[in-house]
Amino acid sequence: MALWIETESVELRPNATEDNLQTIIRAVYRQVLGNAHIFDSQLLTSAESQLRNGDITVAGFVRAVAQSDLYRSLFFETSSPYRFVELNFKHLLGRAPQDQTEIAEHVQIYNTQGYEAEINSYLDSDEYILNFGENIVPSARGNRTQVGVKNVGFNRTFALMRGFAANDVGKSAKLISDIGGNLPTKIVSPSIGSGASSNTGKRFRVSISKANFGLRVTKSMATFEVGYNQLSQKIQNIQKTGGKILSITEIA
Repeated sequence: MALWIETESVELRPNATEDNLQTIIRAVYRQVLGNAHIFDSQLLTSAESQLRNGDITVAGFVRAVAQSDLYRSLFFETSSPYRFVELNFKHLLGRAPQDQTEIAEHVQIYNTQGYEAEINSYLDSDEYILNFGENIVPSARGNRTQVGVKNVGFNRTFALMRGFAANDVGKSAKLISDIGGNLPTKIVSPSIGSGASSNTGKRFRVSISKANFGLRVTKSMATFEVGYNQLSQKIQNIQKTGGKILSITEIA
């Protein structure tokens, strides 16, 4: 039986007690760092003090964690651009990216404006403010119907949230084929035991159509094979040149 792991909203109350503050701090670390194990020496003690003193809000503390060297080392330096954006959606908005357009927008933000601008684009968004405001810790919300969010978002958020008994560190991208090909995401039973296979050795067949703008406007179709590690970059290149992905099929 498939299970959704629900999380309750955690909010910083006015005149918060130290217990409430500690609950908030732990919840932010758990959510933003994807349940990664961290050592005491890695804690953002300065940002914690600012939160405790009322100098920053919960949203400010979330921003400090997401822009920290720790977050960068865990999820940016060791991940493809696709995986980095996928995790930013999960950690900061509590949902999966809806489609390739969202992925492309955030890859473009990072490429043209840099790391901090990419993080800020989630935290300064109307979506973040509407759902979490200044004093609620971000949490998974793909299990609820949301205005402006497609129904497929439930399955995609489900795929990101479930099955990570340990943490998000070192995980392969979950949604690259489905989002790149505008395909539905299936809910499947989680792998049992430690023998789960890695995606990194797999190959995919990608079918695309592309408009040729010359004296006559025509459309051409092409099919090619690509390894998993090159798939994200290939999808980005197709989108940038105006191509449309018709299908992505795993072949090995």
